[in-house]
Amino acid sequence: MLDALRARFGADTLTPATPAGLRVTGGANYSVHELTTAEGTAIREFLSPAGTVFAVAWRGPFKPDLRRLLGAYFGLYATAARSAGATRTQLAIDQPALMVRAGGHMRAFSGVAWVPTLLPAGVVPGELQ
Repeated sequence: MLDALRARFGADTLTPATPAGLRVTGGANYSVHELTTAEGTAIREFLSPAGTVFAVAWRGPFKPDLRRLLGAYFGLYATAARSAGATRTQLAIDQPALMVRAGGHMRAFSGVAWVPTLLPAGVVPGELQ
């Protein structure tokens, strides 16, 4: 997974979340792989037991490159209508193929994007952070 993230962002723009390397956490339903961009933004990929990425999250002083982070889903993100309640500082996208919640202000951005059909059984979107 480290190689996949570095391939998308460039090997020199990501650093391991811990000195020992890629930080991997999670439970029975999914695992979380976390790295930090050179700008200090933590990026987490949520993987099913089969190894499928079903969600990504970010938190830090700068927004990540969403084109790279969302990959094939970026086009849907870019053209989706914003959901009711979305504001200048808070984003909500509710589509059958992509859900996004993001927000923040200068030097404090966060967000999560997930594919509802790929969520493993028992995983609730609210626990993805």
